[in-house]
This record gives sequence, structure tokens and C-alpha cells, in this order.
Amino acid sequence: MRIAKFLSETDSTPVVGLVNGEQIVPLGSGNTFLGELLQTANPEERILELSERAGAEIPLDRVRLLAPLDAHEVWGAGVTYERSKVARQEESEQGGSFYDLVYRAERPELFFKATPSRVVGPGRPIRVRADTRWCVPEPELALVLTPDLRLVGYTIGNDVSARDIEGENPLYLPQAKVYDASCALGPWITLASAMPPRNEVEIRLTIERDQAVIFEGRTSLGRMARRFEDLIDWLGRDNRFPDGVILLTGTGIVPPDEFSLGEGDRVRIDIDGIGSLINPATQNKRGA
Repeated sequence: MRIAKFLSETDSTPVVGLVNGEQIVPLGSGNTFLGELLQTANPEERILELSERAGAEIPLDRVRLLAPLDAHEVWGAGVTYERSKVARQEESEQGGSFYDLVYRAERPELFFKATPSRVVGPGRPIRVRADTRWCVPEPELALVLTPDLRLVGYTIGNDVSARDIEGENPLYLPQAKVYDASCALGPWITLASAMPPRNEVEIRLTIERDQAVIFEGRTSLGRMARRFEDLIDWLGRDNRFPDGVILLTGTGIVPPDEFSLGEGDRVRIDIDGIGSLINPATQNKRGA
């Protein structure tokens, strides 16, 4: 079962719908409807109830899909795959040993990633910082959590990062990670009950430039060094999320050091059980 947030051709109010093949069934509308729906005791049951009295289905190609969040904060987990640990060590001369330590430590690396205003949805441009020379997409499975930290669903996340800024000094992590359009989410949320077993989920990244593939990579959730349950537990320690929270679980795919995102690049992330998140890259200021 998959639910999406979208805009129709005739209304500027966000709508939440049940994705049914190439159609979508409207369930309700409003800026807080998605969060309220996910917070119900049984979201799947509530979605089925709403779908039974919903209006006509709408073709997916006639709506604009939005990032599947309302007022949710977005957080990230780092160094959860060995490939990420090695890449972070290579980019940072002074802080390399810290990444090995956190990879093996009980306490994970958790960091704030984005407010909703800094998140883009499917098809919208992700941004390369103006002051970076080494920017990469980071394909990640994203956990959709309620205010009481129930894991109710999954979506695809792109944690766009300026590796040169972070590599210069680990204390620059917020500047490398948090800026306008530095995060993409979508295309929808797959409810937890509909996801395949974790060890069967593969993540794939494809980057195109001038209509030619310039990078491909893949990994699987089975290569993660952290359990979702542990990441959620640490995230919730001394933290409240009254509107729910999206947690990016880290990346196991890192392009080669000579690669950096450029204007017009097309980034595609595929995750089994969810679908595809596709975004172009831009170096323009957001809204320009």
C-alpha cells in the first residue's frame, strides 16, 4: 500500500491519495492531512475506509507529486555502511579516524538534515551549493516515523552533500548537509506492512549527464551496520517530534572522488518496494 501527496491540475491545496497502479485515489486534503493520517492507530485500516468513499481515480500523469511530508523534520544517520565510512575517511585528512570510531561505536552519528521548506519532491531540482566543488547525491532509504516514533512507512531520500566542505573539517557538516533544496524525498510512502523483507531490498543509483549514464551503483539493506530499531531509539532520546519525523538511514553508494554533480545532471534512485525518485540537479539559487 502506497500513499502520495500531490497537487491536482485544478487546486492548489495538497491532496493525499492511495496509489493504485497508474492511478491515484484521493483520500483527503489539507496541509496537515498526511501527518494526521499516519498518526492514526491503524493507518492501513483508515486508508481503506477513506478509499471506499473516495471520488474518482485520477491518472498519475495528471498530478504533480509532492515530497511526502507535512511539518516533519528530516534527520539523517551517517556512516551506517562500510562504504560510507571509507569515503568519509578518504575525504577528511584531519577527521578520518573519527569515522572509523563512530562506525564501530554503540552511539550512531545522527544529524539534523532539513526542514520541510528545504525538501523537494519528485522531478524538482536538487541544488549544488554555490561554494562547493565536490557535491554528490546520497541515495538512502528513509523511515517515516510518527510522533511516538512508530515506524509506519518508507520513502526514498536523497541526502545531497558537499563532500569538500565536510572533508575540510567535520565541524562543517551542517553547512555541507543543510541548505535550500539539499534533500529530496518521494515519490510516495510505502506502508511498513507492504515492504519486502529488509534483506531483500536493493538500492540503486543512476546519474545521467547529457542523456548518457555517467555513474551507476547499487547496494542492499543487508549491508547496513545498524538496525533501524537502534537508530530510532537513539533519535528519540531527549527529543520530541510533535509532527513526526523522517529519518534517512545512510548511504552505501558513493560515486568516485573525481565525480561532482553538475547543472542538468539527472539523478535517479530506485529502492525495491517503493519505486523511483528522479530529480535534476541545478547550481542556481532556489527559485531562480
